[in-house]
Amino acid sequence: MSKDIKDTGMVLKIGHLYPTLMSVAADRGNLFSIEKRCKWRGISTEVDPIYVKQTPDFTKYDLILIHGAADREMEIASKDLQFKAESLREAAEANVTFLSVCAGYQLLGHYYKPYQGPEFKGASILDLYTEGGSQRFMTHVALECTFPDIGTKVLVGYENHSGRTFLGPKAQPLGKVLAGWGNNGKDSGEGAIYKNVFGTYIHGPVLPKNPWLTDLLIQRALERRYGKFDLLPLDDTTENAAHDAALKLAMEFKGTMSAIEATPWSR
Repeated sequence: MSKDIKDTGMVLKIGHLYPTLMSVAADRGNLFSIEKRCKWRGISTEVDPIYVKQTPDFTKYDLILIHGAADREMEIASKDLQFKAESLREAAEANVTFLSVCAGYQLLGHYYKPYQGPEFKGASILDLYTEGGSQRFMTHVALECTFPDIGTKVLVGYENHSGRTFLGPKAQPLGKVLAGWGNNGKDSGEGAIYKNVFGTYIHGPVLPKNPWLTDLLIQRALERRYGKFDLLPLDDTTENAAHDAALKLAMEFKGTMSAIEATPWSR
């Protein structure tokens, strides 16, 4: 820690689910972004990698990450997740913060049914289900997201999925699609939220070019342990430039979709 950064004494405890099994499309960058933005504010981070056959008490964490994977890895995670599901649900109900991306997002729902092959059971934390389609959604994406604590923001990144996700009444969309295809290409919603559980299809990775979301996750995660406080503002000139460039791409590619067909091993 730099000498000019005051140590807050706060520690963000992170549980990283399946870090080697599920971390495609540079999703590990989400963890790096959280760690850096905490360090720059004098907030320490402790990261526990959580692998297959490990079932900790998930309520001890402030933030839980689960990222993307192809169907072969996702099948392994789905089977193992059933041993972790009860503790994960307890953590969600206790307002632990989650960030789930793509396959991780799908596995927090009730089930994922690939375009070919058997159904993968999820943890039923998010009220949603996913069924594989015959064509992939692959394009730059932008969302309009509104939260009572920070107002309306734009989320940007890249989606690459064949799954079509449909939300039930207990989940709300993360945002409204401005460009891209979102959950299913039909209802203009992308991602899902329940309590402090966030799910999205956005890769990129999503957090480095969306510092406002990174800070929202950090804020909510830490307030559960430490109560209300204000995060130290950071100079986000570089991050905002990346955000604006990604938004420009999303709007330029609006309405386009890859013609690549789904395959049995692709989520």
